[in-house]
Amino acid sequence: MRKFRITLLLIAMTILFAAANNASAQKPVKDESLRKGETRATLDPSLFKDPAIKKAYQIAKEIPWVLDSVYCYCYCKESPAFKHKSLLSCYVDNHAAM
Repeated sequence: MRKFRITLLLIAMTILFAAANNASAQKPVKDESLRKGETRATLDPSLFKDPAIKKAYQIAKEIPWVLDSVYCYCYCKESPAFKHKSLLSCYVDNHAAM
């Protein structure tokens, strides 16, 4: 009987561990309700040599719906030269690398 309980406990722990591992591996939920409408693709991160800039462009490529939901505080939206829609707009050109 004790061996049976230990086996059940091990099975339950395995199931819980697998469920927790699966939950942490899921992709983030895309809430696109706040998007500002940037449709242009971000620049390829491999175009940049600086690791920090490369990482920033990689993140922008991975979660564009998040950056498109954030106001850009460098005021490029107000600039007639840039006319950006959101923070994502800074990553469709080299603006974010400056």
